[in-house]
Amino acid sequence: MDMDTWFSWYKTILKEFGFSKKDDEDSALILSKLLEDKSVLSPQKINIKKNVVVFGAGPSIKRNIRELKKINIDNFTIIAADGATTALLEENIVPDIIITDLDGKIDDILQADKLGSVLVVHAHGDNQDKIKKYVPRIKNIMGSTQSTPLKNVYNFGGFTDGDRCVFLAIELKARLIILAGMDFGDIVTNYSRPELGKSLDNADEIKKLKLDYAKRLIEWAARHENVKIVNISYGDLLKGIRQVKVDEINLNS
Repeated sequence: MDMDTWFSWYKTILKEFGFSKKDDEDSALILSKLLEDKSVLSPQKINIKKNVVVFGAGPSIKRNIRELKKINIDNFTIIAADGATTALLEENIVPDIIITDLDGKIDDILQADKLGSVLVVHAHGDNQDKIKKYVPRIKNIMGSTQSTPLKNVYNFGGFTDGDRCVFLAIELKARLIILAGMDFGDIVTNYSRPELGKSLDNADEIKKLKLDYAKRLIEWAARHENVKIVNISYGDLLKGIRQVKVDEINLNS
């Protein structure tokens, strides 16, 4: 996604949610400064397979993991959205890349870093304290922002961790993106919200609106980017994105 297009989306998002652009920029600046003294990654230094699975933390995630194991999950680069990391580690799968605003189960995110996952840490106005606390502990790191890019802090488009995974995969030249655990419905899991205290709950209105934007952004990507996107999740249908069963996926197409 080119930046002019993204900032058109971003302007609308700021207005609809009442977010502060300055808070986003301040958080990105904090992240940039923390990364000055670290050996950090850039998109140019991250190599992926042409086939990518993006895991969200929706209700379909465990079923989708089991299905993908049957066709050899090693055929794919695994990109996890934040809390999906926990579900993958429970199945002895270490994501190749994790996009996180540090809202997921932090012990699992830090463990994945130790196991070799690349952490793309996203700065926004609400996570400055977490950035200060956890970024110094992360080894394999790249910064991201939804506002103006800075040194070591990149903007490749996207609003939620899930759709940012898709836009990162596109930036890294994926040819096929498979959406897994990306349900976009009214139910959230404790992978997405570790504080729930139960495995599933109804999404609040803000979460529903965030998921709606994520869905629309991915639909935009399917129309405008040079990539094939298919969906194996068991939630909402996405416009312009084919719903498939795992055994229908052609890795050579």
